[in-house]
Amino acid sequence: MFKQQVQEELADRLGLEVRVCHYPRGCSKYNPIEHRLFSFISMNWAGKPLRSFEAMLGFIRTTTRRAGLEVKAVLNEKVYAKGRRLSDAEMATLNLERHEVCPEWNYTIRPRLASV
Repeated sequence: MFKQQVQEELADRLGLEVRVCHYPRGCSKYNPIEHRLFSFISMNWAGKPLRSFEAMLGFIRTTTRRAGLEVKAVLNEKVYAKGRRLSDAEMATLNLERHEVCPEWNYTIRPRLASV
């Protein structure tokens, strides 16, 4: 579903070429943003009860660093459908080119010439 949304909402609608590179499962430890930020969030809420989303967001929003980092956080309350998958026929309509390295995780989605 993600690929279809990127195709329709970004590539086709805005005429953008979108290069997507996912982290493989279990590899978010290599995400430099998480390394630079999450430890400070963890220190900020250490030992404090996380009894509500608002409390959690408050701790995230008040996280600071000496470098003047400003952290913004919002709660996304949208309900997403679970278990929806694209059929092979729907996948075939995407203008998707897989990259040579890790083709399941790295690909480019280009605008389609004619709207599908």
